[in-house]
Amino acid sequence: MEWGGPTFVLALIAISTAGWVINNWIRARHGYAPSDDWGNPVSRDDPEAARKFELMAKENDRLLGQVDRLQDRIAVLERIATDPAERTAREIEKLR
Repeated sequence: MEWGGPTFVLALIAISTAGWVINNWIRARHGYAPSDDWGNPVSRDDPEAARKFELMAKENDRLLGQVDRLQDRIAVLERIATDPAERTAREIEKLR
């Protein structure tokens, strides 16, 4: 193994990242707060974090609703694209 090559640097980065992930997993498993990128524990009782969580939950609900509506629209478009033209024209005339 060449010590000055890019594989050594990439190996160091991979080992560091794996160590950080394992450390946080062990901390979370034993009930300790996970740490941030600089090793400072992230508090679960932080009111700012709770507010951010609520905002993210609302945003998630809004996006899920939007995805559901888009899936319905895509299903209609797929049906229009795959149906024969005369059937589609008949349905459009029926709606008028």
